[in-house]
This record gives sequence, structure tokens and C-alpha cells, in this order.
Amino acid sequence: MSVRAKFRVKQITHNYGDSFTINMAAEYDNTIPEDRRFCEATPSGTFEMQVTNPAVVEQLKLGKHFYLDLTAAE
Repeated sequence: MSVRAKFRVKQITHNYGDSFTINMAAEYDNTIPEDRRFCEATPSGTFEMQVTNPAVVEQLKLGKHFYLDLTAAE
């Protein structure tokens, strides 16, 4: 079974060299039906990761929304 959550990039911090910290948070717009459904399952939450791949940092733009898919690692 997998779980899907919708998160928004809230902060990007340049640490040193090519290292960045990406902070994301679950949030929703009550006027968007999809967001209302996500809020029922994930009303709040945060996600943080360290990234050293410049191509990843380029994709994860501040303010953009992303789906986080969680699947068990066997």
C-alpha cells in the first residue's frame, strides 16, 4: 500500500557548497476539492531533506506544490 500527500515548498536554505535544505509543509486551499480531500487524511505535517544535486534544487521551486508518495521499502 502507498500513501500520497500534497506538500508545498516553504523554505530553501543554502547550507554550504552544493548543500541545500528543502523544507515542505502540508497545506490546503479550501476552495480546491483535491486539497479538501488531502486535508481529511493529512491535516498537517512537515518534510525536510538535505539535497546536494543541483538539478533537484532547480526543480523544487519555492512555493510550488508536490505530491509525496510513500511506499514501503522491502
